[in-house]
Amino acid sequence: MHNDPKPWKTLESIYLHRRPWLTMRQDRVQLANGNTIDDFYVWEYPPWLNIIALTPDEQIILIRQYRHGIGKVLFELPAGVHDRAGESLLQGAQRELLEETGYGGGQWHEWMQLSPNPALQNNVSYTFLALGVQKISSQRLDATEEITIHPVSPGEAREIIENGEMLQALHVAPIMKYLLSR
Repeated sequence: MHNDPKPWKTLESIYLHRRPWLTMRQDRVQLANGNTIDDFYVWEYPPWLNIIALTPDEQIILIRQYRHGIGKVLFELPAGVHDRAGESLLQGAQRELLEETGYGGGQWHEWMQLSPNPALQNNVSYTFLALGVQKISSQRLDATEEITIHPVSPGEAREIIENGEMLQALHVAPIMKYLLSR
């Protein structure tokens, strides 16, 4: 829109913490009106990948795993981080689905892009829709992963969300989009 706020100008960036899973920088920024913010904090993350995987009989492949930040075992979509050089977002999503669930194949489409927190984070979460996936191998979990696989009907997925058994907003939104599009 012609009267929208203008992007801020970054005057300085200082990295406060740089680790593979925790990178934080402090920016000094200038707003279009000339005012400055001396300590605006940004969390940097690579892109995140989520997969809505449907079997030929329209079962949605969900997983359950423990999430220490909230201290609960919850339903989620198969998901991961895009952190391998030379791998496309689609290839990363296909790899994550296969590793976490043993499901693969099918017809893949980019489904949805979401910002986890556009005020404070720099990354985007990409959700792919995979139609007609089949069980083609066993899980190939990392040593730190404990994941169970749960194929559910679209109606069961809706109940899981309505009952608060899936709390990850970046997973709920794409599933709800899918359920509304049916």
